Amino acid sequence: MDKQVDVSVILCAYNEGKVIEDAIARVVQVMNGAGYNFEVIVVDDGSQDDTKDKAIMYIEANGDNQVKVVSHEKNFGKGSAIKTGFANSKGRYIVILDGDLDVDPELIPSYVKALEQVDVAVASKWHPMSQIAVPLKRRVLSFGFNILAKIFTGIKLRDTQTGLKALKREVLERLSPKFIVNRYAFDLELVGACNHSGYKIVELPVNVRINNMVGFKDVLRMALDLLKVAYRLRVLKCYQRVDSVS
Repeated sequence: MDKQVDVSVILCAYNEGKVIEDAIARVVQVMNGAGYNFEVIVVDDGSQDDTKDKAIMYIEANGDNQVKVVSHEKNFGKGSAIKTGFANSKGRYIVILDGDLDVDPELIPSYVKALEQVDVAVASKWHPMSQIAVPLKRRVLSFGFNILAKIFTGIKLRDTQTGLKALKREVLERLSPKFIVNRYAFDLELVGACNHSGYKIVELPVNVRINNMVGFKDVLRMALDLLKVAYRLRVLKCYQRVDSVS
């Protein structure tokens, strides 16, 4: 009889062949140290490099049956990757982590622990205990996006976009069929849906190091997705629960 899986870590990856083995190893190390029964689901979102092969090589080299790889034939975006990972998961708690190692997996256990009291734990670069190394331009863009998100969606959180989140399984079971955003603003839709559904959310510190910049086209797409999410949240009220939240 299979053991109950406490935590499923969904590791979303696109063209991360250079770091994916290190990312998997780091997550496994952290989760083994925390004492949870866990699984790591690597979702290769249509990478054009050897991300999938490197992930499989890790499993073969380490004989690790706690890690599995699923893949898309082409790149659909983070939202689709998370849906695929969730469909292949078994855990009572779901952790979503970007596979580029920008976010240190070290704090995952504290996010899972928080789910004993809340429904959703969200990483925040603006938490006073966060350790961040992010280019100034990227910080300004992030700050500006969060201001717009608050104005258009009513979300009170200081950060929706950082690539580490943990949720109770039932939250994603209820909300994932309603998600429409597949790319950069998926995190906003996820957090906005949880917020408007009345789930309890906590912001937690994060250790993050980001070197890459966001291009103009990406910023434009995020802005358009922000408007879509705001419309679905505030006008269509697509995500609100009709049942009471305990």
